[in-house]
Amino acid sequence: MSIDYIVSSLPALAFGQSAPMSLDAFAEAAPAFAALAGAPGGACGPAAKYAAKWADLETQLRNAMAAARGGERFARPADGCSVFWRSRVAACFQEQDPLRRDEMLDRVWWDAAEELTDVASPLGPGALSTYAVRLGIALRRSRISEAAGNSAFEKLTASSKLKF
Repeated sequence: MSIDYIVSSLPALAFGQSAPMSLDAFAEAAPAFAALAGAPGGACGPAAKYAAKWADLETQLRNAMAAARGGERFARPADGCSVFWRSRVAACFQEQDPLRRDEMLDRVWWDAAEELTDVASPLGPGALSTYAVRLGIALRRSRISEAAGNSAFEKLTASSKLKF
């Protein structure tokens, strides 16, 4: 099956909406690209080139996060250095609400994934890579809930409660 067909047949993704498919369903449709969405294993075949490109871009984004937190000494080597992405990440750290900041950072990652799509081939392997990264973000965001957060907090604090 051609990559163009796979890309055009995938359900639409939108930031802030729940993921339209599971990681397993995506792995069935595009196994070589599933690692970009968070599946175990590595990218192979045509996906390997885009996985390397994404790894470099994500390193740049993480370096920008380290700089915004005052930890530039933790920066890792990256091939590129985009002032645009560094500024976008720095702007996120102006937000005081941690939940909102996390959402804003996810939006930066979401937007950065678009760089994987080749302008000359909007339904090619780059587009499938963009979809995979964005699906991973959507799946992660769908696991965020107040109930899950409260449950995790209760587990953490239950073991540290003083008994008199």
